[in-house]
Amino acid sequence: MISNRPYIIRAMYEWIVDNDWTPHMQVDAHYPGIQVPQKFAQEGVIVLNVAPSAVVGLEMQNDWFYFKARFQGIEQEVGFPPEAVLAIFARENGQGMPFPAEPYPEEAADKPTDKPGLAAVKSDQSSTPAGVSSDKASDKAKSDKKKPTLSVVK
Repeated sequence: MISNRPYIIRAMYEWIVDNDWTPHMQVDAHYPGIQVPQKFAQEGVIVLNVAPSAVVGLEMQNDWFYFKARFQGIEQEVGFPPEAVLAIFARENGQGMPFPAEPYPEEAADKPTDKPGLAAVKSDQSSTPAGVSSDKASDKAKSDKKKPTLSVVK
């Protein structure tokens, strides 16, 4: 069965735009294979303004979202699967929808992406500290890594 997440995201996007609000997407910046400007991510999450006036060439397919946007005046390609989206909401009032974090696909960590218009993205691997086995290091990295969460601010 096809995931309903991309359909819901597209519907929420249209609803936000139809109400003349500014759509934003909260994206898991650590999701394998995505291409986002990592220096703008905070605590493993990046919030992207996806308003029609802020992006160029927005494509929201069932398996991949893609657009070009400017970050500090420099145009960059941005691409990610719908599974990486943690929320879509209107900047003006916070109206929108959160999504549960999806587990990372195991095979995507080592496989470069073949999405059109995107360069191959490799997973970021850190070296194992001296005296620690790679299994223990990966277990420690998993336990130290905090999952992104969405909190409601009133």
